[in-house]
Amino acid sequence: MLPEDWIPHRRDDGELLGWIRPEHPHRPEADAWVAIDVLGRPASAAVDWLDAEAALEAVGLAWLADVWMLEGEAAEPLRVRFVEVTPPTDEPGRIVVKVDDFGDMQRPPADQLTLPWPAPRRLRPAVAGDSDGRTLAR
Repeated sequence: MLPEDWIPHRRDDGELLGWIRPEHPHRPEADAWVAIDVLGRPASAAVDWLDAEAALEAVGLAWLADVWMLEGEAAEPLRVRFVEVTPPTDEPGRIVVKVDDFGDMQRPPADQLTLPWPAPRRLRPAVAGDSDGRTLAR
């Protein structure tokens, strides 16, 4: 279950971008807010409300289509793509990723892995130097 003081922030079309939570939940007069993305990770430092909204708008959702890396499942980090991101409601949230299949419709379905929500640190965006998934090991 999400904390009661997390306020959903949606795009104009109603799609959830994340939440804005108070930085000091026991001191509402502090007027500092933190943007939280749909993976449950901070998307801003403690800022004013409008800056927290702007942080979520700037992040958007397009990054969900990017390649990410999942560490700890194999000798090398796995290239993965998001299949599902479900924040907690009455049930625990979950994140489902699949091993990157490069969009090949002829391959058997890619392995899927279910992770807890919020996303663990071992799930991270791909960076320069990560395997491109096309280089064969020797």
